Amino acid sequence: MHPKESEIQNTGFVPILKWLPRYQLRDWILGDIMSGLIVGILLVPQSIAYSLLASQDPIYGLYTSFFSSIIYALLGTSRHISVGIFGVLCLLVGQVVDRELALAGYLTESSGIISNSSVEALAGLRNGSIGVECDRSCYAITVGATVTFTAGVYQVLMGIFQVGFVSVYLSDSLLSGFATGASLTILTSQIKYLLGLKIPRPQGWFTLFKTWYGILTNLGNTNICDLVTSLVCLLILIPTKELNDRFKAKLKAPIPFELFVVIIATLASHFGHFHTNYGSGVAGDIPTGFLPPQLPLWSLIPNVAVDAFSIAIVGFAITVSLSEMFAKKHGYSVDANQEMYAIGFCNILPSFFRCFTTSAALTKTLVKESTGCQTQISGLITALILLLVLLVIAPLFYSLQKCVLAVIIVVNLRGALRKFTDIPRMWRVNRVDASVWLVTMATSALVNTELGLLIGVLVSAFCVLGRTQQAHVLELGRATTRDHYEDLSSYRGLRRHAGIPVFRYEAPIYYANQSLFKKALYKCVGLDPVKEKSRRMKEMRKNDQKAEATGLNNVHSEEKEAEAGPTVTLMLDEKTSYSMRSLVIDCSCILFVDTAGVNALKEVCKDYGELGVKIVLAQCNTSVLDSLERGGYYPENKGGDGGESKIIFFTITDAVHYVQSHAASNGDYQRK
Repeated sequence: MHPKESEIQNTGFVPILKWLPRYQLRDWILGDIMSGLIVGILLVPQSIAYSLLASQDPIYGLYTSFFSSIIYALLGTSRHISVGIFGVLCLLVGQVVDRELALAGYLTESSGIISNSSVEALAGLRNGSIGVECDRSCYAITVGATVTFTAGVYQVLMGIFQVGFVSVYLSDSLLSGFATGASLTILTSQIKYLLGLKIPRPQGWFTLFKTWYGILTNLGNTNICDLVTSLVCLLILIPTKELNDRFKAKLKAPIPFELFVVIIATLASHFGHFHTNYGSGVAGDIPTGFLPPQLPLWSLIPNVAVDAFSIAIVGFAITVSLSEMFAKKHGYSVDANQEMYAIGFCNILPSFFRCFTTSAALTKTLVKESTGCQTQISGLITALILLLVLLVIAPLFYSLQKCVLAVIIVVNLRGALRKFTDIPRMWRVNRVDASVWLVTMATSALVNTELGLLIGVLVSAFCVLGRTQQAHVLELGRATTRDHYEDLSSYRGLRRHAGIPVFRYEAPIYYANQSLFKKALYKCVGLDPVKEKSRRMKEMRKNDQKAEATGLNNVHSEEKEAEAGPTVTLMLDEKTSYSMRSLVIDCSCILFVDTAGVNALKEVCKDYGELGVKIVLAQCNTSVLDSLERGGYYPENKGGDGGESKIIFFTITDAVHYVQSHAASNGDYQRK
């Protein structure tokens, strides 16, 4: 058995101290070791590859995966997710790094040094820990670490202020659309490495089009060696990854074809001298061991604060979504605020060791779960594998071509790009969610990645708001065999109560839709009391004019009183052509009402009351009742029917029986 759910929830700040003493060594250790080994082996080539996406040297990707695996194992509440490098976050970090490199005076990727004027400009930006000899690579990781530190601070602050609930506002369709749009941008950004082109990453909006323009205009500079290597690696990895996916149920662990390709490609590049003979771009020197801690570049924080906030939100949302998904699947719970702390410290602490932003990653989490993971001990095993690479093996990847790393990134985008084939199904299931997905995806890919997230949130909010704007008033009918009321247009065999129609409004009543509520109610009832009063006033003025002309004012005034009653029946449409004495509103679907909503209900009661129609509310929840009481919906008891007006009807049947008995004891309510 796993640790009890209550123990998982009340973990304190370091959850591992709670579940580790209860670790069931005999039952869990084999699965944790197996999953840790497999994920560690997969992380080696992927960590090196995604460093390319974040505009960093390969060693920093290994650092990032190593530190994040350890910290999340100590602080996380999910037993299954794998925290480390994630493609979308690497893209976001890489965009910020390239922008700041350009602003600081660094030229293209190939430039290792800068001019004296650039050095002088940079001298004012650097703190004491960074000297003026800092080259492009050094400044790139300084920017990446500063962004990571700032994002981690945001996440920890959100955890302190208990705002973990914000993740619920990022729907699955929004996150999926954002990830797919970012995947298109990632795919485009890697084409230049597949072709061996040395072109700078464009900045600003519409980077997808700018990148393709740069690629197409530089096709003549394609490196044939890189192109051939890319095609060979694609022809090997795509079918083998598909085989892994097809037979994953039969395989105890996925075969690490990526690692095999990296090893073979590195050997071929080394002995074939691809770098010196053909000018192929390679990973270069990857040092062993760890560099001393370094403070973030404080003066850079204002420049990256906005970017870091969007990165923090995306990283947290992905982590919490995956945590909750796998927790639900395996029958335990996670703490969203503790996850905020965990992912925040997975960014803050490693940023001092030149790491970039991390979050949970779906692909590696699926591998981790499918290979028998039981607890985050597997994350510690993964960290040991990465430590071995960092201390011993890393320099052996010197001759690894960058195009091979780009192939690994492109192949791992298959899952996100397959979402395009699901568009027809998503459209059939829910057009609103499909629209959110399409808008978020298109904006993220075609305009700007961060803007895509913002637009997705706004579109989702407007869709929710639109649903409350489009709510309908339904007329209800009673079942013949029981006291049950449903929509007359949706079910057969329902019957109306003579003179007492029943209506239901399926949305909250608040400032944004209170006027729409009144219009929908008047339309469904078939009688607009405002128009009816206006019509009566016009008719009375006409009668007054006729009376003055004929000198029969007294006679006509008596006739007007006699004719005032039947007008309600005359103005009703066909479906409510019966004489309406009262109207019951079913409030069971009204979740809340604000001040504007209470005023709207008061106006409805007042307007219909002037026509002799009594309004009765039924099945109000306690929140609505409290709002009505505070808003003065019920009149003060001053000897009239104030007490009766405060009667609460818990069922529609009670409300109908009340108005029926009220009409019987008081005669025709229309003529009251």
